[in-house]
Amino acid sequence: MNKISIMNEIDEMLDQYCDGCFVKRQIRKDHGKTAAHRFCISKCTVGSQLQFLGEELNKIGIDKK
Repeated sequence: MNKISIMNEIDEMLDQYCDGCFVKRQIRKDHGKTAAHRFCISKCTVGSQLQFLGEELNKIGIDKK
């Protein structure tokens, strides 16, 4: 995978799954922004996949295309 394809995959996932997510919206309403963010990072399967893709981006490096 190259940097562009990883970034495109991240954008697609955010658009498809994260924008308008009911769970995130409800947690944010009930417990605040930090709790919603923590949920996305630690318990959401989409968040786990996004973290994996971010790690792959880091392996490639910021300078490379």
